[in-house]
Amino acid sequence: MSDSQLDIDVDLLVIGGGVNGTGIARDAAGRGLSVMLVERDDLASHTSSSSTKLIHGGLRYLEYYEFRLVREALAEREKLIDVAPHLISPMRFVMPLAAGMRPAWLIRLGLFLYDHIGGRTRLPKSKGVRLDKTDWGAGLKPIRYGFVYSDGWVDDARLVVLNALDAAERGAQIRTHTSFEGARRESDHWVATLGDGSTVTARAVANTSGPWVSKVLAEMPQAHAERPPRLVKGSHIIVKKLFEGEHAYILQNPDKRIIFAIPYEDDFTLIGTTDKPYEGDPSHPTIDPDETEYLCDSVNRYFSRQVGAGDVVGSYSGVRPLFDDGNENASEVTRDYVLRLGTGEAPQILSAFGGKITTYRRLSEHALEDLAPFLPAMAKPWTAGVPLPGGDLPNGDFAAFLKSVRSRWPFLDAVNATRMAHAYGTRIEWVLGDATRLDDIGQGLSTREIDYLIDEEWAQTAEDILWRRTKLGLHGGAPLQAAVEAYLATRTDPARADRDRP
Repeated sequence: MSDSQLDIDVDLLVIGGGVNGTGIARDAAGRGLSVMLVERDDLASHTSSSSTKLIHGGLRYLEYYEFRLVREALAEREKLIDVAPHLISPMRFVMPLAAGMRPAWLIRLGLFLYDHIGGRTRLPKSKGVRLDKTDWGAGLKPIRYGFVYSDGWVDDARLVVLNALDAAERGAQIRTHTSFEGARRESDHWVATLGDGSTVTARAVANTSGPWVSKVLAEMPQAHAERPPRLVKGSHIIVKKLFEGEHAYILQNPDKRIIFAIPYEDDFTLIGTTDKPYEGDPSHPTIDPDETEYLCDSVNRYFSRQVGAGDVVGSYSGVRPLFDDGNENASEVTRDYVLRLGTGEAPQILSAFGGKITTYRRLSEHALEDLAPFLPAMAKPWTAGVPLPGGDLPNGDFAAFLKSVRSRWPFLDAVNATRMAHAYGTRIEWVLGDATRLDDIGQGLSTREIDYLIDEEWAQTAEDILWRRTKLGLHGGAPLQAAVEAYLATRTDPARADRDRP
């Protein structure tokens, strides 16, 4: 095939629109590389929108001596709070001390390490607390003592979108609903075929396709073969609010696993996660009855209000592509990321296995370090200190920023002002502009916000809008879904548009 027949030429082709793929695309574009990212579905439509939504070090990984992973994750927790203070919120976690579980001395030792090995600077340190006489024990059965420590909460799908936005604004091409069909080596580059019929030449490929990492390699016959990832399904359930307060709970189980109970979307409690080997289609994993029972039993062990399958108002499942380290227990397989290069010759492909949302930025830096010999000269790492879109809050003060939002757009009620301030940060100006009122489709969602999500954030469907760009589907149900679909049908051009921005 001659160059004249090729549609696009880039330095780096990224396959997969989850947090690792968008993180690499953002980092690479900011270093001056030409980048294209392709995603078969919507951004964050699979694993990266199915997490427990925590920015954390992974306290339990200390038991498996994964000190490097915990140290890096804790350091990243601090950096991410700095660059996305609108999207990432510090949260306190309560661990009740229950009979027959880990002894208090062991937990105290683990929390001491957790407080110190990551270079904590902004979050409160851990401490022992009385649960029976304080609000820390809200909703619990009679349990006298526990510990409290700090981590962070994030809207995982929006984190992905913000990385894609920044990548695009730095020159990357983001193509959603565009599948990767295969690639072959030609001289010093790959020639990739996409599902829309176009072809792309790339000097290197980053394979961040998650559970499909081995499938992508199989579609590149000249690429190196890798051992398939260990697919592990994690499921969560959502129930009506179990307790008052902004803190979360980390609950020990007799099988040594831990479960989180986290305040979610004001009116709910998010409970998860499970760890279950998975062999099905990773496109549409669903929770199994035994997983629901396990999660209900876990919270019923601690909370006064008992829940069962009939109390579950929502659930989601994701498949994690963990690097197969040979461990038979799915809960003990490493959550650390592993990057594997192909053979030493150019053009090169790098495949990513495993990883946590918290460490996506460092994974991106490491990926570009590994690919550097095969790419044009690029600038130094830069993402540690540059805010994500909307994250440039004055002094990083979200409370003060929210107050200014309420003053500027007084027609927003408290719930939606908070929701939009978290989602868009300073870019709420792009959404609301000079608006003096909103045409409310439902749950505070307006056509103005829908237009923004379509024109600027690659949203195409009601699901994209209600379950990934926002979580309003949980509140509005079928009526809101129908209202959004009706409005989408009135739009004549659903494509991302270029428009003047404030």
